[in-house]
Amino acid sequence: MSTDLHAAPAAAADLRSVPRAPGRIPLLGHAWPLWRRPLDFLRALPDTGDLVRVDLGTMPVYFATSPSLVHELLVVRAREFDKGRFFDRARVLVGDGLFTAGEEVHRRHRRLMQPMFHRDRIAAYVDTMSARARALADSWQPGQTVSLTEAIYTYAVGTLSETMFSTDIDKATSDAIHREVPILIKYALVRAVAPTAFDRIPVKANREFDRATERVLGIIDDLIAAAHARGPAAGGDLLSTLLAARDADTGESLTDREVRDESVAIMFAGTETAATALSWLFHEIGRAPEVEERLCAEIDAVVGDGPVGMAELAKLPYLNQVMDEVFRLHAVPLLMRRAIRDVEFAGFRLPAGTEIGFSLYAMHQDGRVHDDPLRFDPDRWSPENRATRPRETHIPFGAGVRKCIGDTYARTEIAVAVATILSRWRLRPEPGVTVREVAAAVAHPDRLPMIVEPRTR
Repeated sequence: MSTDLHAAPAAAADLRSVPRAPGRIPLLGHAWPLWRRPLDFLRALPDTGDLVRVDLGTMPVYFATSPSLVHELLVVRAREFDKGRFFDRARVLVGDGLFTAGEEVHRRHRRLMQPMFHRDRIAAYVDTMSARARALADSWQPGQTVSLTEAIYTYAVGTLSETMFSTDIDKATSDAIHREVPILIKYALVRAVAPTAFDRIPVKANREFDRATERVLGIIDDLIAAAHARGPAAGGDLLSTLLAARDADTGESLTDREVRDESVAIMFAGTETAATALSWLFHEIGRAPEVEERLCAEIDAVVGDGPVGMAELAKLPYLNQVMDEVFRLHAVPLLMRRAIRDVEFAGFRLPAGTEIGFSLYAMHQDGRVHDDPLRFDPDRWSPENRATRPRETHIPFGAGVRKCIGDTYARTEIAVAVATILSRWRLRPEPGVTVREVAAAVAHPDRLPMIVEPRTR
């Protein structure tokens, strides 16, 4: 046996030696298991290895399944990878916004937009979030069965309209957002894994996606026109700030097309993503009475019967643990990157153009990282437990330079709604109803009827 401590490192292996996920079908690749049971398929990938080949038709995608590899991809080697196929397919909707932009455009836009999401700006929106949450709580009656996903979505759309557009969006527009955005979320995952030629096939999925895209882009164009008509003096909202932003170095502003691209991405994050996380949170605590009891006790002690503000949010550590556990269990199923040059990654040689996939949903539920990973347990995020877990094992909003710019906005909106609602109501699961997780760009409950019961102290 050699004992040479200065031996050269092992040469990078050829990609042909990457283990392939089970279930491949000739020509279709792994499209069938991804179509039938996408969440189960993604969650099982770590069983095959840290880097796993998945074939989308005849195109290979190499999935990084371990937190260390995902961290290397997003943070350590970020400049060697750009947005991949998933984001290419999203450009029909969000153009070259932060969500899809290449490195140069991303850097410029993020620098322009960062002040909009500063903690001080978000603090200014808390009163709006709180008032909207109180209005939602006021609309319920004891014993009422509510469709929670519908109610929470209405809250999210109303909050976004006031903070982003400085206006109450009329009911027709609100209903259109509520109807069209979930369609886009539903089919985005299908289009990401389907061959490009699929987009031209006149099937229902494509007809609905194209119609919803046209409608949402039209809504944003109308809102931008209204913001121009109001003028810069009106500008306390996100959209006016975006229109008025100027690059500190060049003095350049964003074009209306660029503003539209960024606004669509903000609309997704501020409606679908936030509403889905809130729905899952109430579903999870509705099945965990001991968690709900502890959470309500904390809210009672800090909030009482008063409104929820930034000062109160800072004193709700257990609520943050509950949110982090919900984010862990219900993360984004699929994201992708593409090598922009020949690179060595995970011990393999990746030619330029190689597609790398990763699933925050699967990574956060990996049994190598979490004991009993499917169990809802907010104590995973207690200060002492959090200190023992590497930060890269929990990245619900991404990591590195591409981390979601609206993470603090989303956390604040969710926390305000939870603290406001639980100060007055308990939400009980409707007996006999099984809630199923629906795979989409953001996995959501298929339905969530809950019974409203008054809180007693």
